Amino acid sequence: MFPAMNARTHTQDRSQAEAIRVGDGPGGAVTYLVDLSPESLPSVCKRDLELAWYAARDAAIAQDGGAARAFRFTRPDGSHTDLALADRDARCWAGAVDRSVGLRSARGLSLCLRLLALVDLLGRAAWVRPLFTLARDGTEFHPALLRAAASQPLTSEARFDEAEFRLRLARFGTGFRLEAPPDGSGAHSGAPS
Repeated sequence: MFPAMNARTHTQDRSQAEAIRVGDGPGGAVTYLVDLSPESLPSVCKRDLELAWYAARDAAIAQDGGAARAFRFTRPDGSHTDLALADRDARCWAGAVDRSVGLRSARGLSLCLRLLALVDLLGRAAWVRPLFTLARDGTEFHPALLRAAASQPLTSEARFDEAEFRLRLARFGTGFRLEAPPDGSGAHSGAPS
């Protein structure tokens, strides 16, 4: 799943504590070796996430496919997480972020993965639908939704933990309240007020 990188490997500025090595893989794929785990990537600015959303939307409208990308996140203990973006839409969105801010820094990579995690969350979690509106001319987000996506830590699989995301939204004052689960399991659930 993780192709070998060729000799044209690049390393970002060493003034940063982490290293992201980027190389070319087979068939135009791009590979990233990241000396951080997805959950330790930094927060980003809410406005940067919004701009990345619109850059990705413009790329999708232009049908700009983007390269397949493979990421290997290495932890200090030597364990790692592999992530492959083979889906056409994910490749398009990642390509847009790469062109606008770049994926050779922890900030750019975090921005890309947060954008993809937000898209994933919007597509699978019905409870978040009241916090955004899709229209032909764009998308309108509740500011707290973007703020939460910009600051919520990613999971080891580069997604958002739904329960933690809901708690963060509640702290940002969206009118989103948490209710105790009926079974007493301790898991959090929420509903729009």
